[in-house]
Amino acid sequence: MTKLDEFISSNRERFEQDLRQLLKIPSISTDGSYRTQVAEAADWVLAQFVELGFRTELIPTDGHPLVYAESAPVSNRPVALVYGHYDVQPPDPLDEWISPPFEPTVRDGNLYARGATDDKGQMLTHVKAVQSWIETEGTLPMQVKFLIEGEEEIGSPNLSHFLQSPDAAKRLACDVIVISDTSQFSKGHPAITYGLRGIAYFELILTGPKQDLHSGTFGGAVANPANALTKMLSALVNDEGKIQVPGFYDDVEALSDRERSQFSALPFNERSFMEQLGVAALAGERGYSTLERRWARPSFDINGIRTGYQGEGAKTVLPNQASAKFSFRLVPNQNPDAIAASLRTMLEELCPAGITLELKEMHHAPGFTVPLDSPYIDAAAKAIEQGFGHSPVFIREGGSIPIVSRFTDTLDAPTLLLGWGLTDDNTHSPNEKFSLADYHRGIKSSAHLWYELSRIAV
Repeated sequence: MTKLDEFISSNRERFEQDLRQLLKIPSISTDGSYRTQVAEAADWVLAQFVELGFRTELIPTDGHPLVYAESAPVSNRPVALVYGHYDVQPPDPLDEWISPPFEPTVRDGNLYARGATDDKGQMLTHVKAVQSWIETEGTLPMQVKFLIEGEEEIGSPNLSHFLQSPDAAKRLACDVIVISDTSQFSKGHPAITYGLRGIAYFELILTGPKQDLHSGTFGGAVANPANALTKMLSALVNDEGKIQVPGFYDDVEALSDRERSQFSALPFNERSFMEQLGVAALAGERGYSTLERRWARPSFDINGIRTGYQGEGAKTVLPNQASAKFSFRLVPNQNPDAIAASLRTMLEELCPAGITLELKEMHHAPGFTVPLDSPYIDAAAKAIEQGFGHSPVFIREGGSIPIVSRFTDTLDAPTLLLGWGLTDDNTHSPNEKFSLADYHRGIKSSAHLWYELSRIAV
C-alpha cells in the first residue's frame, strides 16, 4: 500500500482543487430556482466516474437525478455500495457568513463553504480513494458501486421511490453499504457509528367545543382540550424517564457489557456537555449514563404544542382545540407500527368525554445496529487506523437516518457509517467547514478500506 499512500499524499492539492470546484456549485435542492445548479452538480459528479472508466448512469427522477456508477466486478470478492449526496442546505442567513458560502475559503486549516462537510467533502473522499487505486494500480481490489443523490436535504423522496422499483435491488446488490455523512466522536477521535436510533413521530389533535369559550363562564362545565392534552402527554412517560405505552419495551435489547464499557471509556465530560448546552442539570431514564440515554435507549419528547391564546397579555379562553407534535426515539428491534397501534389504544382510553381525538402518524423509521464482531466493522477499523494514525472508537448515534433503514430493507446488507467530519463543523448553519487534514485522512482511510474489505471471504 506504500505506492497508494504516496500517490494520495502527492496529490493533496489536486484533490483539494476538485473539492473546491464542487463546493462552488450552489446545489440547493429545496429551492426550485436552483434546479440548473443542482443538475450541474450531478453532471460534475458523474464526470468524475466517467474519467475513471466506471460504468455510469444519470438516473432521472421526478425531482433531481441520481448519479450511479460502478467499477468492474471482481470474482470472489465483496461488493460495496457507497451512498452520498451532492445537494446542500440553503446558506441563510447570509450575513452571518464570514466568507461567501459558495466561495470556498481556507482558514486555520479548514475549508469553509456550504456543503463542505455535509456531504460533498465527505462523499468526495471515496471518489478520490477509488481514483487513487485506478491511477496507481489500474483497478480496484473489489467492486465498488456509487449511488449519489440530489435530494437528501429534502428527505430523499425520489430515492425512496427508486428503491421500490423492481430492478433496484438487483442493480444495487452488495455485501456492505458505506456512508460518510456523520462525524467523528471528537477531534482526534475518529469513530465508527455502528448503530442509530429509529423514530416514531406523531401529531395529536384534541377538539372540544365548536369555538373558544369564556373560561369563567364555561370553565368547570366543559372539557378543556388543553387540560386534556397536557394530562394525556404527561401519562406517556413517568418521573424516572420510563415510557408508559403498553408493550413499549417488549423488544428492547439490553446494552451489552462490552458496549457499556466502551461508552464509559470515551472522553466525555458531563460538566462540559452541560456548559455547551447551557443547562444546569441533565435528565433522562434512571440507571443509564448520558451517552447510553442519548445513543442506545428509547426516549420520548414533545416537539411542539399549539393551543389557546398566544398573544401579549391575558385572554381568558377555554380553547376549542389543542395539539401537540411528539416523537419516540426507538432502538433496534422495536417495531414502529406496533408502538403506534399501542399508543393509539392508550390515548383513546385516556381521552375524556367531550373531547374528540385525532392521531396522525407523521413518519416512522426503525433503528439499526451492525454487530461489533462483524468482519466489516473490523475491516473499517483497520482502514481508519491507517488513515488517521490510531484506532477509531465505536459509537452509536441518537438521531435517525431513514435512508439507512430503506437501504437495509431493499438490500439486506449492513451499513458502515464512517464520519470524517467534526461535531463543530456547523452543519446546516453559517460558516460550515471541513478540516482539510481530515479530508485527506478520509481519502487514505477509504483507499485502505477497499483493500481490507476485499480480504473478507464471500
